[in-house]
Amino acid sequence: MPAPLSVDLRQRILAAYEAKEGSQRQLAERFKVSLSFIRDLLRHYRQTGTVQPKARGGGAVAKVGKAQLSIIEDLVKEQPDALLSELCERFAARTGVEVSVSTMQRVVCQLKFSVKKNVDCF
Repeated sequence: MPAPLSVDLRQRILAAYEAKEGSQRQLAERFKVSLSFIRDLLRHYRQTGTVQPKARGGGAVAKVGKAQLSIIEDLVKEQPDALLSELCERFAARTGVEVSVSTMQRVVCQLKFSVKKNVDCF
């Protein structure tokens, strides 16, 4: 998602609209923004009295935090030849947090370890 447009631009658009320098459509063309942005900006200004952009979302929260990296490090050191799926099971048993194999792989790589990726086929 792109960054919000600057407050300065928002203020200039609002000032031009209040000075009746053109319609919403003309202002959109003049300031090189979409008509829906002009409409949303004016609605936001009427409701809140400010042209500040709304707060953005925080994104996904990581299942494995910095405090839990040491647990995974200990698991790998205890059994260096463990499969990723085994590490996932042991991690869930110790912490109660279930993680996928791909998440475990990312954490193990972040810790600069290497682990067994598949079992031997007979």
